[in-house]
Amino acid sequence: MIDELDEVLRQLLIRELPVKNAEVDIAFNQPSRAWSARISKPTLNLYLYDLRENTKLRMRNPAYEVERTANGTIMQKRMPIRLDVYYMITAWATEPEDEHRLMSRAIMALTRFANIPADLLPESFSDQPASIPILVAQHEILDKPADVWGALDNELKPSIGCLITIALNPYKALETPVVRTAELRFGQSDSPPSGALTAPDGSGRFMWITGQVKGKKGKQLTNIQMMLVERGVKVPVQGEGQFIIGVLPSGVYTLEVSADGVKPGRFTITVPSKSYDIQI
Repeated sequence: MIDELDEVLRQLLIRELPVKNAEVDIAFNQPSRAWSARISKPTLNLYLYDLRENTKLRMRNPAYEVERTANGTIMQKRMPIRLDVYYMITAWATEPEDEHRLMSRAIMALTRFANIPADLLPESFSDQPASIPILVAQHEILDKPADVWGALDNELKPSIGCLITIALNPYKALETPVVRTAELRFGQSDSPPSGALTAPDGSGRFMWITGQVKGKKGKQLTNIQMMLVERGVKVPVQGEGQFIIGVLPSGVYTLEVSADGVKPGRFTITVPSKSYDIQI
């Protein structure tokens, strides 16, 4: 993906400088002394000198995204990492005036946009969760350029710091069935730790019950009302007919269900079961 980002920047600069008849080379080389000695025409070089995860964006966003699919399963996706890509942009020409002119054109071209233009992005960038921001000539991007040039063993030149933040997702989505029953068991520990509080003798087994009310032949239901007859309590129903009864011991229960335009009815459920969905 980073090589494709290089090409996006190349096309952006060619279009916005603009570059005509290949009058200027757009390169992505390490600006070492040996490389710079081989330059034969004006060149704008974008050296990728650092890659870092943007941990601030990671902390702001949830770790996972959960979607309910049409076939009744749950799709759990881990959110992508946000990667900061740092470029050092330099201009190379025979005369300093030409270098400065090229640097000026590059700054104007890149600062026209707060985000990478969408029309330049390839299909591989279609799943980016947000627009791709671009920051240019900010002090914190390249605060010690002399250190970089010292490591490159080349003479210090004016440079432009450029920061682009992209999303990378190395994780595969995990598809799982919807959890209909969660089981809670409690009882006396066989060997409780010394000094720990102990529960009375005996054991219990309870289930956490949830399901969905569906209309026949895909009919949309509105104003769904539900009652657990044995307890005489109203069961909350959320969007798309999803209901949560909560904790129940194993057994057989009766649900009274009604909705606008549908004849009320009573339905029997057995706890535990693979599914508690009801169709009316």
